[in-house]
Amino acid sequence: MSYDLMVFEKSKAPAVRKEFMVWYEKQTEWSEEHDYQTISVASPSLKNWFMEMIEKFPPMNGKYTPNLDPFDESEAEDLERHSVDYSIGRDMIYAAFSWSVAEEAYEQMRSLAQKHGVGFFDVSGEKSEIILPDGTMI
Repeated sequence: MSYDLMVFEKSKAPAVRKEFMVWYEKQTEWSEEHDYQTISVASPSLKNWFMEMIEKFPPMNGKYTPNLDPFDESEAEDLERHSVDYSIGRDMIYAAFSWSVAEEAYEQMRSLAQKHGVGFFDVSGEKSEIILPDGTMI
């Protein structure tokens, strides 16, 4: 089981919790006609968020997956621990982290969401926080 977080395009998601959850369920049906590994389908804000996020939390799959060969064993292990299974949609990016980096992932993802003007959803959190870029919780 993974620690799951999501960022989303604030202009495409409802700002009412009940409606947001219906929208979220639809997004996670993975019914868009693309492979969910390609960042080019995402909005500009989500693309910018992703490109900065992968500096610390690289993807497990796709074009930006790092080559572990040049790293020593401990560096490669750390990189693998920080690897993320991203699912990229037009209006959201879902990220599945190892529980061992949950706190670090939460902080980084939430901070970059605010910086890049996208919403943040703590899918795996107890309170399932949904936070808009201005700090408003829904």
